Amino acid sequence: MAKPTGFMEYAREVPADLSPQERTLHWKEFHRPFPEEKLQTQGARCMDCGIPFCHTGKLLNGMASGCPINNLIPEWNDLVYRGLWQQALERLLKTNNFPEFTGRVCPAPCEGSCTLGINDPPVTIKNIEYAIIEKGFEEGWIVAEPPAVRTGKSVAVVGSGPAGLACADMLNRAGHLVTVYERADRIGGLLMYGIPNMKLDKQVVQRRIDLMAAEGISFVPNTEVGKDLPGDKLREDFDAVVLCGGATRPRDLPIEGRELKGIYFAMDFLHANTRNLLGGSLRDENPVTISARGKDVLVIGGGDTGTDCVGTALRHGCRSLNQFEILQRPPDTR
Repeated sequence: MAKPTGFMEYAREVPADLSPQERTLHWKEFHRPFPEEKLQTQGARCMDCGIPFCHTGKLLNGMASGCPINNLIPEWNDLVYRGLWQQALERLLKTNNFPEFTGRVCPAPCEGSCTLGINDPPVTIKNIEYAIIEKGFEEGWIVAEPPAVRTGKSVAVVGSGPAGLACADMLNRAGHLVTVYERADRIGGLLMYGIPNMKLDKQVVQRRIDLMAAEGISFVPNTEVGKDLPGDKLREDFDAVVLCGGATRPRDLPIEGRELKGIYFAMDFLHANTRNLLGGSLRDENPVTISARGKDVLVIGGGDTGTDCVGTALRHGCRSLNQFEILQRPPDTR
């Protein structure tokens, strides 16, 4: 696969990011463009390993190892190295419904499982995946492809987050008539309101939703099943119902002082911020705004969500910021 000696000839190289001082001045994505020739060079680093652990997608001692959706990583690395971008896109789309999302926000367990990473920095799999899908959109290779034949069966999907959208996409490809229900005012769930804009631009999310709508999927926002729409009604109107609701119940911290003002759940903070960015608050009778501007902020939790809160608070212009994490500091290098 790729260049047999590429991993010995080329060093790992990733796109530069805007400096922290620059990126905190706006809500745009902060990764700089990367030349196509360099991407092909990075693809050449994919060695002809006997067992490509990068796409195995296993759980080892409760930890993810390799790509959970079994992307055909060595294959499209090789195709990128050879400049066969459209073929690389075809291989990528065989396993991944939304590479434009995973190429931005996936923690890349594939790279953590890369065989080359045992002795050298791993292949830049995530950056190559991102480049493949974005080139596909730029070149016009990605167009709406409604199914040629409909089965006549109808399916309701409850929830329009990553699971709901992927489910709807697969069902629609099979020829079923799919309707997606979302209780928020915009489609996308976690992709729209959970992940901050600097990590996943909402125009990217809307681009995919528009494409799915053009392929025949119906989207119904502002509808909470069980409240605005009885569950029995769905069972009457559709041949099948798929529940893809997200984990919206936060984990509380029952300690002294929890009832004091100025303490918020992460998702309330992040949701309100993105809604304000998209102008949703202008339509609300009682808009919710949680601003960290000029405040001393403490974020409890050091995972992705906690880090999202850190980035959001910095962009608000907080006065000071501290983050608590219960686990030990991980090593700086593998």
